[in-house]
Amino acid sequence: MIETERLLLKPITHGQLLKYIKDDDSLEEEFGLFPNRKNISSSLQDALEQTILPNVHDKDKNFLYHTLWVIISKSDNKIIGEIGFEGEPDAKGEIEIGYGTYEAFRGRGFMTEAVAGIIEWAKGQDGVKTITASTAIDNVASYSILEKNNFIKVSEGEGMFTWKLELN
Repeated sequence: MIETERLLLKPITHGQLLKYIKDDDSLEEEFGLFPNRKNISSSLQDALEQTILPNVHDKDKNFLYHTLWVIISKSDNKIIGEIGFEGEPDAKGEIEIGYGTYEAFRGRGFMTEAVAGIIEWAKGQDGVKTITASTAIDNVASYSILEKNNFIKVSEGEGMFTWKLELN
């Protein structure tokens, strides 16, 4: 688990992912949190079914790089979003992050703080040298989170920006 000033970032197990997908408040109940509907996007739903769940279930993989990390607001005592990696570090030591904040919690700096927390965690992991991320060109809120965390835009194509942060 990662703790920042206002947040807890908690990687969830295979069983907890199943509760997350059900969205029936059972995950919140397990963590002692207030209920909060998730509004899982179709792209996240697909990723959960096709890659996240199978990879988290695979005992040969480090689940921390494959699962969702729920973001919990300490003051609200609710899950307010998710952050995670697109897999384990590649041969060059690169990992990619993705993230999302629930609409009611946007604009309060939570995701900027969560990304900063995940960067600090990644710095302490063996084999991690670079963090990358992709954002839609028109998603100013998402890429300003990366800019505030010192990511550099390295390319643009197909309606997306690619960002990179060297960890040294």
